[in-house]
Amino acid sequence: MDLTYTKQEEAFRQEVRTFVRDNLAESTRRRVANGLRLGKHDYVGWQQALYRKGWAAPNWPAAYGGTGWAPVQHWIFEEETARGCAPPIIAFGLNMVGPVIIQFGSEMQKKRFLPRILSSEDWWCQGFSEPGSGSDLASLKTRAVRDGDHFVINGQKTWTTLAQHADMMFCLVRTDPAAKKQEGISFILIDMKTPGITVRPIYLIDGEPEVNEVFFDDVRVPAENLVGQVNKGWDYAKFLLGYERTGIAGVGRSKQQLRRLKDIAGAERVDGQPLIEDSRFRERIASLEIELLALEMTNLRILTAERNGKPPGVEASMLKIKGTEIQQAITELLLEAIGPYGMPFEQQALHEGWNDEPIGPDYAAPIAAGYFNWRKVSIFGGSNEIQRNILAKMMLGL
Repeated sequence: MDLTYTKQEEAFRQEVRTFVRDNLAESTRRRVANGLRLGKHDYVGWQQALYRKGWAAPNWPAAYGGTGWAPVQHWIFEEETARGCAPPIIAFGLNMVGPVIIQFGSEMQKKRFLPRILSSEDWWCQGFSEPGSGSDLASLKTRAVRDGDHFVINGQKTWTTLAQHADMMFCLVRTDPAAKKQEGISFILIDMKTPGITVRPIYLIDGEPEVNEVFFDDVRVPAENLVGQVNKGWDYAKFLLGYERTGIAGVGRSKQQLRRLKDIAGAERVDGQPLIEDSRFRERIASLEIELLALEMTNLRILTAERNGKPPGVEASMLKIKGTEIQQAITELLLEAIGPYGMPFEQQALHEGWNDEPIGPDYAAPIAAGYFNWRKVSIFGGSNEIQRNILAKMMLGL
């Protein structure tokens, strides 16, 4: 693989870098750089800036508002937005349900939903996991029964990320309880303002309601919101999860976090010397950097195949496993780097509302909360254990 960039690609890199500098709100940049909790306005403000530029959906076909970028341009964009401390794109609309609607949706669905995803008028959430149906997602029990021009939905979803902000949900529902579990599932789009929907927060160890329970009590959804064919939802979900797992690799974000780790290790001192001069700690950083470089090469190969018409397949599971392991390893080293300053992590510090004397340097306050929160990445999007089973079956024939 040729790792050099052309003059045109370097010019594009500079264009992205300049755009981030001139269009990202300083308050948002500072929160991202310091690992502070982002609000809805941070995500939406940045997404709308990208929309005005025409850069909102790099992975969509140009006919639907995508950029038409080559894989290298897409990669440069991800690198430079992460380097500039821009918020990650909220994936549910742009990277998950958007490609499903483009591939399998009706013309009405494309005209109705895609423009509102691009402009961030609609915030989407994902209605997949249920109590007892997480890694074994095909065992889900939420029912959808056809009643004239509507489906009537009853059941419960859980771990629904940022559902408190959502206008719409893409949801897996059981439409044929007599069929084999993968064969009786449908994929439907639900307006979150529909009567009968209740969203209840789940507070995580960092004190934040990032995820939610969602309850459906006789929720009537127009049948025209069914994506594709009835009982074919499992196929669409597998297509979607390929894009989700590719995105979870997060190489650009990990590079930015690695730079942050080096800065902190350079500031923290052990026995009068910067921590980064400790040979054992430095070796651990170097080992992570090598693993991240290898992951980057694999990700580039998959992006190239995607641009040539091959959507992410089982390779996405490799990206998901390795990408999340690297992310967690970085948060572990960050926590080690700040030492005892990681102990008094207070929720208020995440919201910049701490009024007492600071405990340690400013950069230390969010690190423990980030460490605890990031335990999730090896679970969501299909746990890493399940991804290893998929690889064993699909690639090794075991």
